[in-house]
Amino acid sequence: MFDFALLAVAAFVAGLVDAVVGGGGLIQIPAMFAMFPREVPATLLGTNKLAAMFGTAVAAVKYSRRVTVAWSTAAPAALAAFALSFIGAWTVTRVPGDFVRSLLPLILVAVAVYTYKKKDLGAVHAPAHSGMTERLLAMGVGAAIGFYDGFFGPGTGSFLIFLFVRFFGFDFLSASAAAKIVNVACNISALIWFGYSGHLLWQLGLLMAVCQIAGSLVGTRLALKHGSGFVRKLFLVVVGLLIVKTAFDTFKRLGW
Repeated sequence: MFDFALLAVAAFVAGLVDAVVGGGGLIQIPAMFAMFPREVPATLLGTNKLAAMFGTAVAAVKYSRRVTVAWSTAAPAALAAFALSFIGAWTVTRVPGDFVRSLLPLILVAVAVYTYKKKDLGAVHAPAHSGMTERLLAMGVGAAIGFYDGFFGPGTGSFLIFLFVRFFGFDFLSASAAAKIVNVACNISALIWFGYSGHLLWQLGLLMAVCQIAGSLVGTRLALKHGSGFVRKLFLVVVGLLIVKTAFDTFKRLGW
């Protein structure tokens, strides 16, 4: 019971953080691996997707009621992410993701440094593209992030927010809203494969989903109340923690 209580707390905090800037997997996935060290990794990743899907969906609905969602960007990205997330989930059940894990700390450092140096990044919502250019670029972003999310996952929401801010000219709040739409598509798609292949602990996933929803409601409220400046600051904190966590995992795996 104590283990399940810890997982419930981890799911709540993950839901809160994920609703604002993504990166909930930074909290939830390590907690699951610590509690179930003998479980197949793909099964724990699938269970994480089940819980995350509910939390992210609730956040997406809450954002859509208060923030104007850029559907011309979010919809094509979500469709591409749905398709590629399924392929990524299929891949992770067949090949190891050590190479991706090794590169992740370096990618996150680049994201953090760029965001920190660009003080005005994401402060103003000024969409940079329209028409076919916008749709094609959105599909490219959705496809790349979708595959990554199905294959590995940690930091997906944070990557999406950064890409929407950097390449589409969104402010951080609008980027977070669009990211939730794409993230829901990723989670549903990957969940279909994990469920079909039997890599899913339904009861645990649903328990954590309830806690994720509660955290998501709190996180969304904070983001909408405090705006893009708050989201940017928390984004940098979460990316920093992701760098530490992924670097530690890489060094440990390499035996350094």
